[in-house]
Amino acid sequence: MADYTFRPITKDDLPMFKAWLDQPHIGGWWADGGTEARLIEEDLGGTRVDMRIVEHDGTPFAYVQDYDAHTFDSPQYADLPATSRALDTFLGDPAYLGQGHATGYLRARLGTLAATYPIVAVDPDPANLRAIATYQRAGFRPTKITACEDGDPVQVMVHP
Repeated sequence: MADYTFRPITKDDLPMFKAWLDQPHIGGWWADGGTEARLIEEDLGGTRVDMRIVEHDGTPFAYVQDYDAHTFDSPQYADLPATSRALDTFLGDPAYLGQGHATGYLRARLGTLAATYPIVAVDPDPANLRAIATYQRAGFRPTKITACEDGDPVQVMVHP
């Protein structure tokens, strides 16, 4: 099993984070790197979102964040229990694509979160088939396609 660690993101990570989001494989699933980096910087040091850089054997390659599913009044999560957690992630370094790392680090992160939160939810775009397949391999199951806060459709998936 690969060695994955999850360390808090820092201001020093923002250039790397932005560069990851500008990679072609991200394909518009997230906002542009500058916009997302500004949002992350605004939340640094806060408690609403647990923001982590994922490392494999000490090398950073992905980003994952989790938060109370009801913090941002996201309609796609309205029917989840109050103790549910929402998760967002992307694999940033293209050298790690297609090797099972996304499934691996998601399983590792879920192992930590499941000790405290009975349900962890994700909401990929229904057209993002690669992300949906990865989430399924990690143990998420699709529950519904519904609108998110901006009206766009999302595929809600939950673990367990």
